[in-house]
Amino acid sequence: MKDYDNAVAFLGQWGRFQLIFFFLLCSTIVPNGFGAFTLIFLTDVPSHQCLVSDTNITEDWHKSIIPVKMVNGKPELSSCSRYRLDVVRNLSALGYIPGRDVNLTDLEQENCVDGWSYSKDIYESTVVSEFDLVCSDQWKQPFTTLIFFLGVVFGSFFSGQLSDRYGRKLVLFVTMAVQTVFVFVQAFATSWVVFIILLFINGLAQINYLAALVLGAEVLTGNERIFFSSLGSCLAFAIGYMMLPLFAYFLRDWKSLLYALSVPSVVFIPLWWFVPESPRWLISQGRVEEAEAILRKAAKWNKVQAPNAIFEDCSVTKAETHSKEQYTVLDLLRLSSVRVTTPIVCLMSFSLCAGYFGLSFNVAQLSADPYISCFLAALVEIPGYISSWVALRYLPRRLSLIGCFLLGALPLFFIQLVPENLSNLSLTLELVGKYAFTTGISLIFAYVAELYPTVLRNTATGICMAVSRIGSCASPFVLNLRVYFTYLPYIILGSLAVLSAFATLFLPESFKQPLPETIQQVEERERMKCPCKSRNKTRLPVRQQDSPL
Repeated sequence: MKDYDNAVAFLGQWGRFQLIFFFLLCSTIVPNGFGAFTLIFLTDVPSHQCLVSDTNITEDWHKSIIPVKMVNGKPELSSCSRYRLDVVRNLSALGYIPGRDVNLTDLEQENCVDGWSYSKDIYESTVVSEFDLVCSDQWKQPFTTLIFFLGVVFGSFFSGQLSDRYGRKLVLFVTMAVQTVFVFVQAFATSWVVFIILLFINGLAQINYLAALVLGAEVLTGNERIFFSSLGSCLAFAIGYMMLPLFAYFLRDWKSLLYALSVPSVVFIPLWWFVPESPRWLISQGRVEEAEAILRKAAKWNKVQAPNAIFEDCSVTKAETHSKEQYTVLDLLRLSSVRVTTPIVCLMSFSLCAGYFGLSFNVAQLSADPYISCFLAALVEIPGYISSWVALRYLPRRLSLIGCFLLGALPLFFIQLVPENLSNLSLTLELVGKYAFTTGISLIFAYVAELYPTVLRNTATGICMAVSRIGSCASPFVLNLRVYFTYLPYIILGSLAVLSAFATLFLPESFKQPLPETIQQVEERERMKCPCKSRNKTRLPVRQQDSPL
């Protein structure tokens, strides 16, 4: 099969089949907007002080038993210590009044041995208040987020190979089912250890986004594929992202929030099974009859006549697949046609995701209200996704991504020059940076899908997503470097973006070119890009023949 797009052109554009397929596939991505940022509310730390359950002390001592500390020049009640309760009880029994009869700074302090009392001004409960992830256990709060992203990393690494071997539809449906079940089951966690184990499995299933992206890129053609890859899938993610603070606002308890977030998936799971398998993948496996059956059914939905033989020139593909050769991650570095492409797209993915999540964590502090902060952080992504759709439709891929990297880097370098009293200008620069990285993330996965052949596409996209998630894991630690130098995180993220912009120059252009079906087609594109490669390959057998080895 030489040209899949021409073979299925009889279906037309945006018929009934394409519309139903588009919306069903987008609906599988909406829950990813929940999963990526649910931890904003689940692991938020409410205001808390040591619990004082002793009723044998006076009201004055109840009010004074928590020490006052200076934090950033402001007095705040201590969150992790109190004055020794036995001493306070004796002083209260003797009738001493704190601050008048007793100098509080002279009293000995102790840890919160009886637990903590948590403010319920914003949340009824969170995972932090449920399992007391504060003070000496404060490290567990960011570690919880890390566990989730590690799950996504491992899931991205293996799901691509599974999808290339067993099909896009099966992996998509299984991961959606696992994600739904474990979001619900997390609410029954009886300890923090159980919670992070369930969270890790939930992270593994988040790669349904990858299967949906590749499936949409392979089934849809032309402008349909561009619209789905750059705008449809991303807007579906943003819709889920914006719905999250609405759910969280009305459900202030972490368990109720998890219950509610599993409902949309439960409703749609029966419908998702009707998403068809990728005909491109079926043909790559030699299952031409199944691929034609899907397209004939699509033709009936679109009320058009399918040709008698849809794939007349698929003999090459059959011969290739009958060999049963399976490609793995190692082939991404072994095959000369993609050996240079793979490390470059990994660098680009890492830089984009580190910048995106790094700025998202900062922008999430736009307001003292976490619900407003989360909604604004989601809202700013809409123009980024629209820009990526326009860029994918009208601009070369390399030019678009270079523009995103530079537009994301420049504000990060300029923010160091902004005076401290111009906080709104700093905020504007951060939003511009996030807009650029959001646009770039939407572009990169569509670009990767166009660079690799069908037999390697899902594996390559999986590796790309896995590396990008390593960037998301690294972003909180990069932000913590501000304790050494305030602007060091911006310098690192900006430098990564500039380096990635330079590396993009070495990738092939895929604008207005059909998706490659075989490795041979990728090699032909490389030879067209650099004719010297073709001449070198023709001499290679001669050198091998003359070699004494």
